[in-house]
Amino acid sequence: MAFEGLSTRLQNVFGKLKGRGKVSEDDVNDAMREVRLALLEADVNFKVVKDFIAKVKERATGLEVMKSFTPAMVIIDIVNKELTELMGGTQEKLIKANKPPTVILMAGLQGAGKTTLTGKLAKLLQSQNHKPLLVAGDIYRPAAIKQLQVLGGQISVPVFTLGDEVSPVEIAKQGVQLAKDQGNDYVIIDTAGRLQIDAELMQEIKDIHSAVNPDEVLLVVDAMTGQEAVNVAKSFHEQLALTGVVLTKLDGDTRGGAALSVKAVTGCPIKFASTGEKIDQLEAFHPDRMASRILGMGDMLSLIEKAQTNMDAEKAAEMERKMRTADFTFDDFLEQMEQVRKMGPLDQLLDMMPGMNKLKGNPNFKIDEKQIARTEAIAKSMTKAEKKKPDIINYSRRKRIAAGSGTTVADVNRLLKQFEDMKKMMKQFSGMMGPKGPKGGMKGLKNMFGGGKNMKFPF
Repeated sequence: MAFEGLSTRLQNVFGKLKGRGKVSEDDVNDAMREVRLALLEADVNFKVVKDFIAKVKERATGLEVMKSFTPAMVIIDIVNKELTELMGGTQEKLIKANKPPTVILMAGLQGAGKTTLTGKLAKLLQSQNHKPLLVAGDIYRPAAIKQLQVLGGQISVPVFTLGDEVSPVEIAKQGVQLAKDQGNDYVIIDTAGRLQIDAELMQEIKDIHSAVNPDEVLLVVDAMTGQEAVNVAKSFHEQLALTGVVLTKLDGDTRGGAALSVKAVTGCPIKFASTGEKIDQLEAFHPDRMASRILGMGDMLSLIEKAQTNMDAEKAAEMERKMRTADFTFDDFLEQMEQVRKMGPLDQLLDMMPGMNKLKGNPNFKIDEKQIARTEAIAKSMTKAEKKKPDIINYSRRKRIAAGSGTTVADVNRLLKQFEDMKKMMKQFSGMMGPKGPKGGMKGLKNMFGGGKNMKFPF
């Protein structure tokens, strides 16, 4: 998970503050000392940390905090706002040309994932009803052109190439002209990377820049390299006037130093973040939502957007009806699992839910992707009749299902028991939900879930 270490540390710091009715200046100083260490351990730039702590302390020792009935919550709100500002304040959208096509020049070092990111960006634009054209301008790395063609083929986006014998400047010029001729509204130019920044690399990109006058110059950096990513961004920006940064491998970066430092150090906004290996796992970067995730407040807006993009509204309404009336079958379960899986890894989805980080820390609550696969295998090994009416599954049927799914009879028994428990819980939950929220408020929900201690799902 992105920012996992930092998120845990910060939430522990503020958890201590919440237990106090009043907060003194010494309490604030102690908390900020721990926040400072947490940020430095997350590989955030030293100067950025120093400025951030100074701003938070200045606001947190003011009268509004000291006189507040909930001083800890006011301090958390201050940190949330300052984190948001640190990462850019508001979401920076792609610049759009007054007259199509909008030309996007991709830059970055070798190994940052630039070519893959080029394909992901094309997929994202395509999902927004645009017609992108990819231009293969990396003529040096073996198979770079082929890689882009494969990516383009996967998403049915055309790729323009003149092979590896023509200069990248000429390829870029002809690619942009082709987009104008055939009505593509976006052109994404993939360029060569190097193992380090050198004069030759920079001159070539500058020449391409002069030839096509791009609307966007996006630098692709590997978030897992931390401060090195920030240094690369600074060097590129000084020579090329970047318009935005794209972070790859953010899902694997448990520290988060690059995301928290790059805007403050370079002045260049983060526009996108790659959250997985699949071609559709690229998200617009929202500083406010990311700050909220770091502080354990969740990110329900992103979760809702994922659901709206990936889930069928009519199917969702029908599923809700079945849950309410306890008509939920194993076929529905498999369909629901498929719909959820389209939204991304379950760990990432849980991180978007407020307070779920604490539940994930509960030893009785674990998400095991292998267990999910076993659960699906058991359900798929059932006959149509068994999926519809699990109560007909006797011992001999359980043995057959276990053999067909590569599991044990005990695994099948456990799933059937958990499935029935889940159906009861869903019906109870639906009955509790009134037009204005849960009947009995949060206490009612807590009682239903056993305070998170006994939550059992069939995966």
